[in-house]
Amino acid sequence: MKIIVPDPGHASHRAKVGMIGLAAVLLLIGLAAAVFATATKERPVLLAANARTQMMQRTADNATMPSDKATNEPLAELGVAPSTSAADNASDVARGQ
Repeated sequence: MKIIVPDPGHASHRAKVGMIGLAAVLLLIGLAAAVFATATKERPVLLAANARTQMMQRTADNATMPSDKATNEPLAELGVAPSTSAADNASDVARGQ
């Protein structure tokens, strides 16, 4: 059986590698904590109120815009399904569709 004598340089190298690995893990944990802390901060109340006001204004603008035809057929308006009204069917026939 052969007895292996440990090299003092090898042990110090392993210690350095271990310390660098530990420092890298701690750095990544700190970076992740900083990112999550920034992401979870609440927006100031003025910005949130401004965004809500803009959204309500856009909704009101869309609701007051007159439509060409006041129908209850959203699929027909998108062109996904044929319309059931006689006027639409007559105009489609006249156009050759």
